[in-house]
Amino acid sequence: MDLSRNIEENLKIIKERLNVDKSFDLINRNIIIGGRKTALFFIDGFIKDDVMEKIMESFFKITPEQMDEMATAKGFSTAIVPYVEVDTLKDIESIISTLLSGPTVMIIDGFEEAIIMDLRTYPARTYGEPEKEKVTRGSKDGFLETIVFNTALIRRRIRDPRLTFEMLSVGTRSKTDVAIGYIEGLEDKALLDRTRTRIQNLKVDSLTMNMESLVEALIKHKFFNPFPKVRYTERPDVASAQILEGNIVIIIDNSPDVMILPSSFFDFVQEIQDFYYPPIIGTYLRIIRNLIAIFTLLLTPTWLLAMQYADKLPAALKVLTVAEMNSVPLVIQFLLLEVAIDGLHMSSLNTPGVLGSTLGIIGGLVLGDFAIRSGWFVPDTILYMAVIAVGSFTQPSIELGYAIKFCRMLLLILTALFSYWGYIGGIILIVIIIASNKTLTGRGYLYPLIPFNWTAIKGRFLRKSLKHRDKQE
Repeated sequence: MDLSRNIEENLKIIKERLNVDKSFDLINRNIIIGGRKTALFFIDGFIKDDVMEKIMESFFKITPEQMDEMATAKGFSTAIVPYVEVDTLKDIESIISTLLSGPTVMIIDGFEEAIIMDLRTYPARTYGEPEKEKVTRGSKDGFLETIVFNTALIRRRIRDPRLTFEMLSVGTRSKTDVAIGYIEGLEDKALLDRTRTRIQNLKVDSLTMNMESLVEALIKHKFFNPFPKVRYTERPDVASAQILEGNIVIIIDNSPDVMILPSSFFDFVQEIQDFYYPPIIGTYLRIIRNLIAIFTLLLTPTWLLAMQYADKLPAALKVLTVAEMNSVPLVIQFLLLEVAIDGLHMSSLNTPGVLGSTLGIIGGLVLGDFAIRSGWFVPDTILYMAVIAVGSFTQPSIELGYAIKFCRMLLLILTALFSYWGYIGGIILIVIIIASNKTLTGRGYLYPLIPFNWTAIKGRFLRKSLKHRDKQE
């Protein structure tokens, strides 16, 4: 339905649709411009008061003669409105949707279009370095919950005229702004078209959980496969680097996380910290981090298997055996400790202020000592789980960290039930779970291992110098 020339009819329809008289933050301001009745609609809290005052001062200087010269709202906005971000809309549904997004809507009697002025000011926290992705060197800014600020942070780093941000709207009720960012000519066109089509065709009321809601709607995920199909970052430098490599990013309003597509298993072996050091140091850190990830996966299952054959261990490995075994099976102790570590982590997160870290340390020490004295656990199991807990913090991806945790628990159970056959079968099963995963492009999750690409594999595990990368390109 389009606007009519009669402002009273337009106001009646808009007020009925918006419940202006009931909602205190939906403001309707009626003024006279050049002898014509004009209605302004805006949301309190989004408007820039000082800018709006200056614009209205210029409106009040317009004479009826000047207004008579204006045949359309487009002509009025071009000749009269002293602001940069101005547009016109005719469809009432589009006008209401735009108004609820924050811009100011101006309807003038005699015009069949509304004038849209983007006078928004966003409530936002200050820029700060993301807690999960801290670096010793490099920029200390991070994404915020405001989409235009986030695109500006990327624009500041990439001044390529082909850098594009396509704006889409998701949710029949929330109408959440979603932006797809890429460099035209570098992007995977098939991936871009597939992603854009899926977002446009989403049939959901709202993105209640922001990024996670979009991922669950975009990607078909088997519940038994815990390995993540997308990467997230809160760092503008990481998002910019991924765009320059030909990937696409998805930015959602109200979320500081940016989604990176496509993502395969070996993309998670890299971390931003690697690139702020010389190549040899970056390569060393990357190798250590990935060895620790493998170590945290295999440590407790391997030790459990060794304890099942403790009498056959060579003398040099007898130190690994339990001095005093209790009545609780080792596998039960490990599983209980896996849950206990998550419990301590959640309790520390929900504890206010500096008490959070204190609670985690004291809780771990006190509970660990009491558990040993009471006979529930042996010191060896607590030691190995403490090593795993510390080692898991080297993994920057929370989703991948939990995927490794679930695989470790599965391997523990299989090893306890079927001994070395369960251990070997568990490792094979984990490889199958990883290999059966698919990226959003449909490409294998283990690329560049499957299909094999030696150059890409070296790039994943070795931190190359900028000069070397430029030669390859």
